Amino acid sequence: MKRNKIGVAGLALLGATSLVLAGCASGGGDTNTDDNSSGGTTTEVITTNGSEPQNPLIPTNTNETGGGKVVDSIFAGLISYKADGAVENDVAESITTDSPTQLTVKLRDGVTFSNGDAVTADSFIDAWNYGARLANKQNASYFFEDIEGFSYEKDVEKLSGLKKVDDQTFTITLNKPASDFAQRLGYSAFFPLPKVAFEDMKAFGENPIGNGPYKLAKEGAWEHNVRIDLVPNDSYDGPRKPKNGGLDIVFYATQDSAYTDLLGGNLDVLDAIPDSALESYTTDLPDRTVNQPAAIFQSLTIPEWLDGFQTDEEGKLRRAAISHSINRDQITDVVFKGTRTPAKDFTSPVIDGWSDSVPGNDVLDYDPELAKKLWDEADAIKPYSGEDFTISYNADGGHQTWVDAVANSISKTLGIKAVGKPFPDFATYLDARDNEKVDAFRSGWQADYPGLYNFLGPLYATGAGSNDGKYSDKKFDDLLAKGISETDEAARNATLLEAQSVLFEDLPAIPLWYSNVNGGWADGVKNVEFGWNSVPLYYEITK
Repeated sequence: MKRNKIGVAGLALLGATSLVLAGCASGGGDTNTDDNSSGGTTTEVITTNGSEPQNPLIPTNTNETGGGKVVDSIFAGLISYKADGAVENDVAESITTDSPTQLTVKLRDGVTFSNGDAVTADSFIDAWNYGARLANKQNASYFFEDIEGFSYEKDVEKLSGLKKVDDQTFTITLNKPASDFAQRLGYSAFFPLPKVAFEDMKAFGENPIGNGPYKLAKEGAWEHNVRIDLVPNDSYDGPRKPKNGGLDIVFYATQDSAYTDLLGGNLDVLDAIPDSALESYTTDLPDRTVNQPAAIFQSLTIPEWLDGFQTDEEGKLRRAAISHSINRDQITDVVFKGTRTPAKDFTSPVIDGWSDSVPGNDVLDYDPELAKKLWDEADAIKPYSGEDFTISYNADGGHQTWVDAVANSISKTLGIKAVGKPFPDFATYLDARDNEKVDAFRSGWQADYPGLYNFLGPLYATGAGSNDGKYSDKKFDDLLAKGISETDEAARNATLLEAQSVLFEDLPAIPLWYSNVNGGWADGVKNVEFGWNSVPLYYEITK
């Protein structure tokens, strides 16, 4: 697997008087006006695959790919990420770091939401305060935990670390050094909101008004469980100016049906090839495919609420036994046809600082004899009382084949009955998982920004919004906090690797493999490029 290292081009670490991102893109859309031999702009609408968002389209409450694809298209943050993960200014004119805990943000003049309202400092401050407030129960609230005034216990209406200087300027005070904080500001949790959003947030989420490259085609453009249609936002003048006439996102029940539509000319771009077509898609779509590393990690989460698997001695033995019983090499070769790579850690090889030598990662080795020995040792402490070891997954995501393969590998090795448990769609699966109505479940992470911490903090820190297995360990939390406070990149990465060694002891999730992005596009579609996080740069696509 090619090690495409993604750096933080143009972004200095937080340090006294360092200047971050100033002048990277001052608007006007000039970033995308270079000549392209495949063609310029078009009025044609691009169709692509998607899935029904779990929640109303509020940036701070959207932390899954179905909603994320829409939110990222209709909103713009202070910065955005290029295809290789490098950052460039979007709404920001400049972001300066005045000290390890102090940033000053200056906005570009003339930026508006699609309804004509100005994007101001208040648009960011109000949105972030809403997202951080305990009473609002936002999925991405933890992204604000490093800002002064944030609390997981008290209902804080306003973060004391956000101060308005004037309509175009505000400051951010952190409660501790967070060396990659500026790099995070392109993630959807940090998007602004117009004043109208706060009149009725739930209603706003059904027909959101953003400031990004696209906007909803009309009120009610989100047809639940069917599609959502977007058109270019003419008021947007940032670096992601659309070169097409709109984006129609169609929600498919299965990847196979989406692939059939792609072959039939009824879909323009598909960002995930189904297992059934992995051997044939490059022939089916000559010179119209992609197979490249992306910042995507796949795992099997065994939650803390599952009997016999708590992180005591018995539970650790059982988790290690499950891990040793999974033949990752065989599954990635046979099921995925080499489009996945067996995992060596909890992050991604395309991120700077990645290592394949984290202490304790030998628990990922396929070793049937050791797996059975560890399981028997756990039984000696307390006999296993479970009937079936079920692995929950969403049936609309193309997961059945590999889940069945993993279950078979576990069953054959340990002599227990492991089976897949499908839910009809992603939203239904997420609701069951969030309400603790599943046992083990398939899990994964598509990075929000290109940094090691993003694979660790949101998923495994105590109380973090995407810590779906409810894992908690003080040693891990302390190492995580120490690592993200390091201003020296090498020291930060070394501490984060040490934190991963704690995860290998506890295995709150069992790493499976890293994903490549495997996609394709229809004949006549041009300028297709997939970004560092596996998402196509839709605004560049023409036909």
